[in-house]
Amino acid sequence: MTDDRNAADGRGVIEPARVDAALGALPNWHRVGPELRAEFRAPSFPEAIRLVDGVAEAAERAAHHPDIDIRYDLVRLVLSTHSAGGITDLDLRLAADIDTLAAVIGAHPVR
Repeated sequence: MTDDRNAADGRGVIEPARVDAALGALPNWHRVGPELRAEFRAPSFPEAIRLVDGVAEAAERAAHHPDIDIRYDLVRLVLSTHSAGGITDLDLRLAADIDTLAAVIGAHPVR
């Protein structure tokens, strides 16, 4: 069930079927329960840090912050709107922004 109380600001939980459909445009991401997850391998440790810096800047602009784990050149990201209890439009938008950032620095998705 979609939570329409916060739909206008992108913070309403999206139905799993709609999330799955949106993931067609976000092939680097997959849904695990109430979260979107992706892993990227950067060309080097400094490039991985650049990716994390770019994600931090995008997250600040969106006022929406992912969970980030960095292991040398591997960056793991988890998106979920904790206050809503699931995946919202904010998560989908930030996932798209992260994909763009990863491509710019030459980070590749890990499956």
